[in-house]
Amino acid sequence: MAVSLSRRTGLVSFLYWIWDGLERTVFTAVKFSFPARFVSPFGFLGMLTFVVFVILGISGALLMFYYQPILDRAWDSVQFINDEVPFGFHIRNIHYHASNAMVLLAILHMYYQYFSGRYKIRNEILWVTGVILGTVTILEAFTGYDVIFSERAELAISIAASLTNSIPIIGPTVRDAMFGSGFSDFVLRFYAQHVFILPIVMLGLMAVHFPRFLVFDVPMVTAIAGAILITGGVFPIDLGFKFEPTVPPGITVPEWYLTGLYSFLRTQYDKFVTGVLWPGLFILSLLIIPFVDRYKKFSWKDRPIVTAFGITGIAQIMVTTYWGFYIPSDTTIPLVERLVIDPVFLYLVMILLVPLGFGFSYMMIKMAQEAERKSKLAKQNAPKKVATINISQQWINWIIIALIIFQVFLNIAAYNAVLTGMKNISLFFTGLILIVFAALFHVYRYGLGESKKSIALQQNTNP
Repeated sequence: MAVSLSRRTGLVSFLYWIWDGLERTVFTAVKFSFPARFVSPFGFLGMLTFVVFVILGISGALLMFYYQPILDRAWDSVQFINDEVPFGFHIRNIHYHASNAMVLLAILHMYYQYFSGRYKIRNEILWVTGVILGTVTILEAFTGYDVIFSERAELAISIAASLTNSIPIIGPTVRDAMFGSGFSDFVLRFYAQHVFILPIVMLGLMAVHFPRFLVFDVPMVTAIAGAILITGGVFPIDLGFKFEPTVPPGITVPEWYLTGLYSFLRTQYDKFVTGVLWPGLFILSLLIIPFVDRYKKFSWKDRPIVTAFGITGIAQIMVTTYWGFYIPSDTTIPLVERLVIDPVFLYLVMILLVPLGFGFSYMMIKMAQEAERKSKLAKQNAPKKVATINISQQWINWIIIALIIFQVFLNIAAYNAVLTGMKNISLFFTGLILIVFAALFHVYRYGLGESKKSIALQQNTNP
């Protein structure tokens, strides 16, 4: 029932007025819900990915005030942001670690949907757009760390340009469009792709990919934001070395989500096959999964072949990622020999991983099915026992009070860290503040639910 504006006062009246005005917009065509109790975070990893996307948009917009997309000023402007701009260190670390978090959350979200069989609920379009969105997310992160134009960025840019050029027929044209004509304008082009073109593509895909009902769990949202800040405080990102054409570059590797591809390129085999064809086939195999999965059930245990292939793919990604990072430490060996990976050895291992990984995974899934069948039979003949953790209302109140006191202490500690110039510590404490707030919100929500249960129980026992 609508509440008349005459009964609303102050801030509540203003918020209702805004919400009433949004009823005819596209915004309210999507239904937002806030769960009244704890929900497994696996169910809304996609929403957490979107939340991190928003964090990236805000932090990236703040960095744009000082970043200069000019070849000989890009690295220097990032150094100025990091060392001179107030809170520039914090914003840059948040932006960097949020980009890694978004890639990681997108991968976890994809594999959760894969193993849970969610794409089978007439969600083929959501799955296809999700795979494409994940690919664009990696491209967005890739262009982001390239605009710094450090030695690491120069390596990534050189590899990407050579891979693009290796594509038959359209390769040189695409390379000229994306990278420009040499070193003079590629930083500006990558900057345009990073802050405008790719985000527009991602927003368009999100409009198709998002389901109608979106679930926001406030504790999980604040917890993931806190985790990003804590990571930035514990592992602050460095600038790396500025790329100088006259100075020989040191040994470096790409970001973790590209090292698997880097391991193939280090075999010095055909660039198109290793850098374009293999990743393309992997993405294509993910795209067609909903159309080849003919199992009627959704559980990973009931889809052994599909599950085994998924586990085998993850094993191959892990092996190639490690191989991409690994560089022999023996400096007596020439640099080129340290970087080159024997193609016969690499491809032999990757080929052997398919039957070994698939066979072992399939066998373990079948054993899990048999164990589950026996467990169900045992439960049918045994008394039902439900393990629960019940906390009294008094203890809930004491926990909330303790968390509030700890929250006040953290705010004071973070403020003092800012005053004394301890950037890492202040970022760490700010992240911890968000984590404690998430715990406080969750405990309060739990106590509210227990209170409602107690009231309902009293009403049932005293009619």
